[in-house]
Amino acid sequence: MPGSDPSRRTLGHQRWSDLLFLHWRFDAATVQATLPPGLIVDTFAGDAWVGIIPFAMGRVRPAFLPPVPWLSWFLELNVRTYVRDAQGTPGVWFYSLDCNQPVGVEIGRRVFHLPYQHAHLQARRNQGTIEYFCRRRGKSDPPWAYAWQTSDEGAPAAVGSLAHFLVERYVLFSADARGRLYRGRVSHTPYRIHTPHLGVFTTGPAACAGFTPDGAPASVLAADPVAVSIHPLVRC
Repeated sequence: MPGSDPSRRTLGHQRWSDLLFLHWRFDAATVQATLPPGLIVDTFAGDAWVGIIPFAMGRVRPAFLPPVPWLSWFLELNVRTYVRDAQGTPGVWFYSLDCNQPVGVEIGRRVFHLPYQHAHLQARRNQGTIEYFCRRRGKSDPPWAYAWQTSDEGAPAAVGSLAHFLVERYVLFSADARGRLYRGRVSHTPYRIHTPHLGVFTTGPAACAGFTPDGAPASVLAADPVAVSIHPLVRC
């Protein structure tokens, strides 16, 4: 309707599951140097954070269509940090989004101006353990590998906690080829999170973004599945 906020319209729906959040601390100035003009690194207790997040996407569809079997289920692996815009809006900045759905990659690049990468990804469950593998197109290195076991019942993150800072983000920022900044919004119920047992992890995706994580992640979280609504981008 005239005068309505386009960022509140529902563009599509999807379901996120098998979410693993691995995060490392970084110097805030180091992360700030990687961000476009208009975004300020967001910190917790003085530290910036860079995360690697593998997960599964399901029932991905436009708001006016049903899901399609060969198109609506796929895997992603994201590298991201946390930012605020000039108005103080908290959100996420993505360095890469590896995906095994070619159509999804092109939509992400063209519609949302996000740095999606074509990749071969696999996920399987082995006696209660989720095993996840990713090899980006053009890379000859061994695939990035993750394995984790989820058993605890999830609960919402406490407001003010590091977990809340890292996972409760409902805005993404992106930039087009001309450097114009955009803001997108997602909607879902608060994550129900817990601490999984992490068996295998790889820092390769962060290294491709120019970061060298030191040792094991400082924060390891997993989340129950959530149903998500996607809203249109707007110019910042």
